[in-house]
Amino acid sequence: MSSGSKQIARAAAVVMGAFVLSRALGLAREVIIGSQFGTSGELGAYLAAFRIPDILFQVVAGGALGSAFIPTFTSHLARHDEAGGWRLASAIINLLLLILTGLAVLGVIFALPLVKYVVAPGFDPAKQALTAELMRYMLVSTVVFGLSGVAMGILNAYQHFLLPALAPALYNLSIIVCALLFARSMGVRSLAMGVVAGAFLHLAVQLPQLLRLGARYTPALDWRNPSVREVGRLMLPRTIGLGVVQLNFLVNTILASHLGASTLAALNYAWLLMLLPQGIVAQSIATAAFPTFSHLIARGQMDEMRRALSATLRTVFYISIPASFGLYVLRVPVIQALFQRGAFDIGSTEAVAAALQFYAMGLFAHAGVEIVTRAFYAMHDTATPVLVGAGTMATNIALSLLLIGPMGYPGLALSNSLATIAEMLLLLCIVRKRLAGLGDREIGLSVARVFLASLGMAWAAWRLSHLLEPRGFFTQVAGSIVAASTVYLVLTIILGSSEVRTLWGWTARRFFSAHH
Repeated sequence: MSSGSKQIARAAAVVMGAFVLSRALGLAREVIIGSQFGTSGELGAYLAAFRIPDILFQVVAGGALGSAFIPTFTSHLARHDEAGGWRLASAIINLLLLILTGLAVLGVIFALPLVKYVVAPGFDPAKQALTAELMRYMLVSTVVFGLSGVAMGILNAYQHFLLPALAPALYNLSIIVCALLFARSMGVRSLAMGVVAGAFLHLAVQLPQLLRLGARYTPALDWRNPSVREVGRLMLPRTIGLGVVQLNFLVNTILASHLGASTLAALNYAWLLMLLPQGIVAQSIATAAFPTFSHLIARGQMDEMRRALSATLRTVFYISIPASFGLYVLRVPVIQALFQRGAFDIGSTEAVAAALQFYAMGLFAHAGVEIVTRAFYAMHDTATPVLVGAGTMATNIALSLLLIGPMGYPGLALSNSLATIAEMLLLLCIVRKRLAGLGDREIGLSVARVFLASLGMAWAAWRLSHLLEPRGFFTQVAGSIVAASTVYLVLTIILGSSEVRTLWGWTARRFFSAHH
């Protein structure tokens, strides 16, 4: 492994462990919410209420800020200019507070019209009123998450990953506690309370490490600072791109609202199940890789950058492609094992499975996009992913409008997967040209081996799932996953996948060093 790849691997191990915990708690959160609310219209109102707060956060302070702030802040660290970096961070925090607070206040004032005419025009008046009420509560979390996002960017730039990666776990834990304690007395409002409390915990857990780093806060906007303007320059195209993505989600919400509030709940469960392996694998590796990519670009080490990106992509595909196959084949028993209890009945299972089969098809593409976009951001190019994303999301919306008629809400899931696959392929072509190659032969052979092994794995999972069905959902799922994973590992070894040796060698070295 190259030095850049080793650095990414070390960081990814920390992040992945925290992401596993976070995703496990996120899964527990959805299991508890499912048992309390099933795929009810009340839960659909809660999910619709997220749309405006999530749009404000994502467009102003989410991925757009991280992709622009981390490379700029890292440049200060590379020049040993920590004071300049902290001045930049302070200015960004102050600007975010000003913008997000203003937008949140407007959202509170106009919540009901936003729901009635923009977010969920298909809901009945009672559901619209509930959605507006929940939205007002959750707009508070938007401001807090903005500050937490800056804290996360600072710590990642310093190669500190544990606390930022644990922050989502506390957020999920907050919603779990509130759902368990207050769902009966407060209904779905208990979830909104958990969201707000979780946002504050998300920020608070990162503050100790910031203080240990000697954080220096300056109460000034400092908008003339060249670094602040650089962040703004890098954010603008990314913000536009995220706006297009959020527009796609909003269109899906609007379309689904006309099919009933419960449809939103079914789509949400399917989406979250697809994101579970995607988050553990792709997001953890991408989070760890981004600062390393930024350092390599800042130092002009383009050969090392090319090798690091190629190795990272091969590793992500090695894990995510079989995950796509497995989630498709085992979608029904997985849903039954995780959610089918309480208010979540067999009808809910069938509704979620109908969407999950199509979301699963795009899992590997979502993982690939997570990695390759970080390479563009590290090169201080936020425009290219935005242009590609805008085109593919426009295609997504067009496909959604086309497919929802003959397919219903599963057509929304299929549209998303097709658009994401197209986005990943186009981004790979562009980054390959930008870096004068990407180890095409190595990636092509790796994907071919992984695809063949995944076919064998999927057959084994399907066969064993049917054999174990009489023994119960948990035995059916656990046995199928263990057997399928073993088949996949054996097949990739037989086919000569280098990722097996790389991952095994790195894991063995980490284990040996930890015990000696």
